[in-house]
Amino acid sequence: MKNRKFKNAVRNIHLWLGLATGLVVMIISITGALYIFEEEIRDFTQKDFRYVAVQQKPFVGLEKIISNFEKLSPKDQLRLIRIEDAIPNATVEITTKKAAVYYFNPYDATLVKKGTEDWLEVVEHIHISLLLGKTGEFIMQWSVVIFVIMLITGLILWFPGQMRLLKQSLTIKRKASFKRLNYDLHNVLGFYASIVLLVTALSGLYFAFKGVKNFASAFTGSKLGQGKAVVMAKPIQIDSVPLRYDKIYTEAKIKYPGAVSTNFSLRGKGELRLRMIYPYRWARNQNTFFYDEATGVMLRAKLYKNFNGADLIEATNYDLHTGRLLGLPNKIVSFLAALIAASLPVTGFIIWWKKRKKPRRKPAITVRHRP
Repeated sequence: MKNRKFKNAVRNIHLWLGLATGLVVMIISITGALYIFEEEIRDFTQKDFRYVAVQQKPFVGLEKIISNFEKLSPKDQLRLIRIEDAIPNATVEITTKKAAVYYFNPYDATLVKKGTEDWLEVVEHIHISLLLGKTGEFIMQWSVVIFVIMLITGLILWFPGQMRLLKQSLTIKRKASFKRLNYDLHNVLGFYASIVLLVTALSGLYFAFKGVKNFASAFTGSKLGQGKAVVMAKPIQIDSVPLRYDKIYTEAKIKYPGAVSTNFSLRGKGELRLRMIYPYRWARNQNTFFYDEATGVMLRAKLYKNFNGADLIEATNYDLHTGRLLGLPNKIVSFLAALIAASLPVTGFIIWWKKRKKPRRKPAITVRHRP
């Protein structure tokens, strides 16, 4: 009796939370599924401006590239620079604060293409904020919390009361009625995808809530590093933006060689961040340097060789969330799990709707005979 009451309570939680957040879960899942293959999609559809013909020439340098950018767009400000160090013929990408994107030839600094953020960037923005800014971020964050609760309650409801029913709970009856088939698609597919979806959702919460990061730090018994402060004996101010970026990039490449990709980003409050990513298998090998944007003076540095437990979780989390960890096989599994997640609100709604429309039995009429 107690078990039945418990399951009914869990069923109601699962139902009403699902009805309340179903549409958002579908949006999160579909956009997440698309973004899993972001690298492959871009390589396939954007070859004409992401790469140029291979030449036997060295990299032209950031000074010339940024100088050309300033000539083309003197009133716009840099927001992001991406350099594919391991691919000599990959164009250098510059994104501005107005969301314009410039692609420059790495051999001669000429402009290859100017455009705006592509549709995959829009997909990412929808995934994070529904294109609604801070309000959308709030909705998305708490919808993921609810989704975690739904996954847990769904597993409780899936668990068969008797072991003899286990095989039935793991099998889709393809020749059954629509009602039964829909129930199996929701119940069985939901179970098979649940572990992958839990990992994906929890890694998403790591991005969304500082408390989750603090919990991860406490779990590892270490504190997430912000970088070791660097004291410069004689700071040299460089007024020229192209020279400043070129000097930072060149010095970092000499001192920490072997990076496969590098990116600059402005973080606000006058701080410039340089990330250098090196070959890795599990946790991302990433050196991060922070500079005073106005002078190019290094403020602090965080090297992957000094990562503690909390740093390793942070370095792994992005690849864990996007399915990139372990390569293509895991991407495929994550993609299929995301598609299943997108289907669960639909099959769940149909289950609820069918039960709602089920006619109630009329009470039996007792006919009394007079003696």
